[in-house]
Amino acid sequence: MTSKRTRSLAAADQAFVWHPFTQMNDWLSDDPLIIDAADGFDLIDTEGRRYLDGVSSLWVSVHGHRVPEIDDAIRAQLDRVAHSTLLGLGGAPSIELAERLVALAPPGITKVFFSEAGAAAVEVGLKMAFGYWQHRGVTTKRTFLALEEAYHGDTLGAVSVGGMQMFHDAYRPLLFDVFRVPSPYVSDEASLARAEEILRDHAAEICAFVLEPLVQGAAGMLTAQPGYLRKVRELCDRYDVLLICDEVATGIGRTGTFFACEQEDVSPDILVCGKGLSGGYLPIAATMTTQAVFDAFLAPYDAFKTFFHGHTYTGNALACAAAIANLDLMAARSTVDGVREREAVLAKMLEPLEGNPHVYEIRQRGLMVGIDLRASGETFYDTAERVGHRVILEARKRGVIIRPLSDVIVLMPPLAIPIDELQRLARVTIESIDAVTA
Repeated sequence: MTSKRTRSLAAADQAFVWHPFTQMNDWLSDDPLIIDAADGFDLIDTEGRRYLDGVSSLWVSVHGHRVPEIDDAIRAQLDRVAHSTLLGLGGAPSIELAERLVALAPPGITKVFFSEAGAAAVEVGLKMAFGYWQHRGVTTKRTFLALEEAYHGDTLGAVSVGGMQMFHDAYRPLLFDVFRVPSPYVSDEASLARAEEILRDHAAEICAFVLEPLVQGAAGMLTAQPGYLRKVRELCDRYDVLLICDEVATGIGRTGTFFACEQEDVSPDILVCGKGLSGGYLPIAATMTTQAVFDAFLAPYDAFKTFFHGHTYTGNALACAAAIANLDLMAARSTVDGVREREAVLAKMLEPLEGNPHVYEIRQRGLMVGIDLRASGETFYDTAERVGHRVILEARKRGVIIRPLSDVIVLMPPLAIPIDELQRLARVTIESIDAVTA
């Protein structure tokens, strides 16, 4: 029997709230789970039931919830200023955070532009790359090279360089055209060969090659072979095209280094990060770039080379304070080293799934995991069966929140999750898959 408060909130939710990436026809016929509080690595619903947060509240939580050090940093910032524009003014927390990010970034990255979400930060990167060439007088470079199955966010520029039919096809008439190469997950050799062919023939038209390094997250945790990113960097250098690494999902320690591109000693021209930057507290993202890109926009005002882009909450003081506290904790607790330890533990715990005939593949980099469920062999389940959705409902019964990408079960726990909780996450996932596919 649910409480009166839960019933009231559920009715109001269904009356007024439009949820992201949710088929509302289904939502309106279900009893919604409503989160009311959190504690450590658990979410707590309006009935007081606790659930392990197995997807880091959509890939953002680093140390869990209600972290005293981050709470205190936000409170202290509230005693100074909650928000002040960066349009024509500086802001102390944004300055400190930018300096910290440049110190953590690959060599050559020197400038930081803040926004509030990963998609917005990708848009910034696309406009920087386009403007860089235009201001240098190379006006033919007007489009981009991107991967099939790419996901870079849901604003129109980010969707244009995205390549997921299910998410993007409905909006195709609104988008600009890009050159597209196969996902390196299918074949890194074929992807590289096609990229070189396109660059050889069309480099004069291409501003930048934009990709998610090491893992294509929303596509189902599709992983690239080691060395792929390094070879892409070499192609970009050879054909004079910028490289944009979208590390919204893969950055901030998620793959076992602070930025995924470090694992192949690659320095992109533009590096985008978000999600875990504030530890899962407040919306903030960053687009980082080189001195060369920055300098292309330097000119007398009447040359109109200013980077005419910005957001009301760019460099928000509270979000920056949370991010600084998060980075302090990550350094003090060696969080990134802990990711590598937890990567091995999780891989070991998931080994029993390798004998399950309905598990096609387990793909993992750091604490990014995709468990690909299929009916048999390479045969996909019928979409109407909603196998992935049924698995997460089974996990919910067992006190764990996970979320699928279609029939790929995603595990993205907080980076600092205790080992015993990580083991519990794996056990519940296995039990839930078995309950649905047996």
